[in-house]
Amino acid sequence: MARRLLAPLAIAALITQAPHAQTVSWRPTVMGTNGMVAAGHPLAAEVGMRVLKTGGNAVDAAVAAWAIQGQVEPGMTGLGSDMFALVYLAKTKEVKFINGTGFAPKAATIDYYTSHGGMPDDGGLSIAVPGAVSGAALMLQKYGTRSMADVLAPAIDVAESGYAISEGLARGLDGGKAKLGKFPSSTKIWFKDGAPLQMGDVVKNPDLARTLRAIATQGPAGFYTGPVAKALVAGMKAHGGIITEEDMAAMQAFEDAPISINYKGYDVYECPPNSQGFTMLYALNLLEGFNLRYMGHNSAAYLHVVTESIKLAFADRNQYVADPKFTPNIPMREMLSKEYAAKRRALIDPNRAIVGEAPFGDPRRGTATSSAGQLAYAGPQPVPAQANPYDPDKVINLTTYLTVVDKDHNMVSLTSSLLSGFGSGLVPDGTGVMMNDRMKYFYLDANDVNSLQPMKRVRQTINPAMALKDGLPVVSFGTPGADTQPQTQLQFFLNFIEFGMTVQQALEQPTVISNSFRDSYHPHAVLGMLLTPMMLPAHVKEGLAGLGHKLDLRDVRGVGSVKAIAVHPKTGVLMGGVSPTGDSYVMGW
Repeated sequence: MARRLLAPLAIAALITQAPHAQTVSWRPTVMGTNGMVAAGHPLAAEVGMRVLKTGGNAVDAAVAAWAIQGQVEPGMTGLGSDMFALVYLAKTKEVKFINGTGFAPKAATIDYYTSHGGMPDDGGLSIAVPGAVSGAALMLQKYGTRSMADVLAPAIDVAESGYAISEGLARGLDGGKAKLGKFPSSTKIWFKDGAPLQMGDVVKNPDLARTLRAIATQGPAGFYTGPVAKALVAGMKAHGGIITEEDMAAMQAFEDAPISINYKGYDVYECPPNSQGFTMLYALNLLEGFNLRYMGHNSAAYLHVVTESIKLAFADRNQYVADPKFTPNIPMREMLSKEYAAKRRALIDPNRAIVGEAPFGDPRRGTATSSAGQLAYAGPQPVPAQANPYDPDKVINLTTYLTVVDKDHNMVSLTSSLLSGFGSGLVPDGTGVMMNDRMKYFYLDANDVNSLQPMKRVRQTINPAMALKDGLPVVSFGTPGADTQPQTQLQFFLNFIEFGMTVQQALEQPTVISNSFRDSYHPHAVLGMLLTPMMLPAHVKEGLAGLGHKLDLRDVRGVGSVKAIAVHPKTGVLMGGVSPTGDSYVMGW
């Protein structure tokens, strides 16, 4: 308690010169009264809007837009990906959760992978059974109003007619050329004259059109069984894969209860395990005990407590969270309790950063650290003399996100992902489908909670979010970016709720990203750095370094690649924005 009382005095020097928030956004907050779509590409947003304008609801529009994203963002998502979705139903004021994530093939064991050279970066052995098609179909069946044939019609047309390669996709293709170049069935789609397609080239994918037609007419069975499944399995097997037709046929998305906390009157919803979604909620619980407005937006003191909260959340993620079917007693209720948050909050020293990976707690016993935990604090660090190169395709453009709100204020928050850029790099011949590399999130250590086991769902980083107040929608938001997702979503939410920024303004602020925890990617390194935007004022960077944070300066703008749609509390007007990254776009009417 003494530390909490003394904290304002200890950090006063860091607050006096807190930077002023940017008051004018680079892009406008888009307004609408009848419906809105925020997505990773203009064509996806346009198709979603088309569905809304012809009477479809938010779920119909979300599935249609997702099917387009699989083509215009082929390095991030598609039929070979996984997805999570939160659905708010305006009529009943309920939030539903759809788990559309796949699992490790039945033959996948630690012994098999270690005897075959470990976890590969790409190719057949990096692929998990994809769950997104099943997830989209379940969401549409339960909460949509249109048929699968109706919502996939625009995607089929795009696959057959083609679309123009954007600057962002051209950059991504060039960065992924080594991976894609290993597979002739991939290069026949994405290369021309031996080189990746360029900005302004038009790409067509007739094989994908046939696959989409099979799903349109047969539902998910058209993907997980029959000729499409046979072609997918044969293509993976030809490149070392072990997924069988039996594995494909076993895929079944399911509905589960979302998780939530109340933050200062707002009910914030996230995805339960096997998602990491609780980490944002956990951090909010910790931050609720600080006077963030007094600290000042993006002051060194503010960014310090945000970072330390994230470190503590990820420490417990790595210790306790995995597929609940294989780890049935995850202490989620305890980890999200206010009492446990108070214990963990006491580990945040206002004057010093935790060194490297924070210790995990013991939520079942309600203690801040376990007997095995190690806690050490850092001394002052130098501010780097120059920034490191920043490649968004390696940090945030690894997944994609979309959100839709319709005229009735039904709301969808949906994240889908191949995992790495262009996933496994493999498009099985005759399918047009880019396959994921989701296996790289598993641990090849049998003692780890997220260890590889047959038919197990890996711990996912995808975690779309939304917030309500008194049962009414406030904001739907999410982002790509692997382990950065809950960090950037957290900072957007605080910008919007705590500091009263407009949606677009909240998405354009400088954002810090920690990697002081075991990375989700194999080999699960702890880098111990704080990715820090160059555009932060010098005194803020000096303040963070003085608290012991090892700064990794990057020339980056915006809050990850967050997209968001908010609902005006008095008028019901929809207000949308997107972070200034990639091809992100929002449309409303």
